[in-house]
Amino acid sequence: MPGASGRVLVVDDSEVIRQLIRVNLELEGFEVATAADGEECLEVVRRVAPDVVTLDVMMPRLDGLRTAARLRATPETRRLPIAIISACTPADLRRGEAVGVDGYLAKPFDPADLLALVCRLRALGAAGEAGRSGGFAYGFGAAAPTREDSALGEHGALGESYP
Repeated sequence: MPGASGRVLVVDDSEVIRQLIRVNLELEGFEVATAADGEECLEVVRRVAPDVVTLDVMMPRLDGLRTAARLRATPETRRLPIAIISACTPADLRRGEAVGVDGYLAKPFDPADLLALVCRLRALGAAGEAGRSGGFAYGFGAAAPTREDSALGEHGALGESYP
């Protein structure tokens, strides 16, 4: 998907992971801003007005799921597409779904899956559909699992849209 565009805010407490995600997205034409935790994310999101936010779950000060909940509770960011990029437990996935996270990608991830997730969420945000509840929007792999199949699928993602 060369020539992709948009602004992504990458939030992870690991500088190595932030840089890995940044490089992969910048190579595809995205503008990338970063934050080291949820508190910094809430400051940066106002400044850079991203099209998509990616969040790690386990971070100091304010974790990714609480950050997602705060983004959903604020009118200016309520519909901002949010993806969790983390090694999550099934309980974390349920909490993410409950707060309105739009997608999930397990660490370690394939860069192609990262790009697919961000592009899909960018399109979701452009269509004004982000922030809805009812299941994660996107799964990854040859056959995305159904809700009954999985807490975690081939690449650690919950399945396609659920009613």
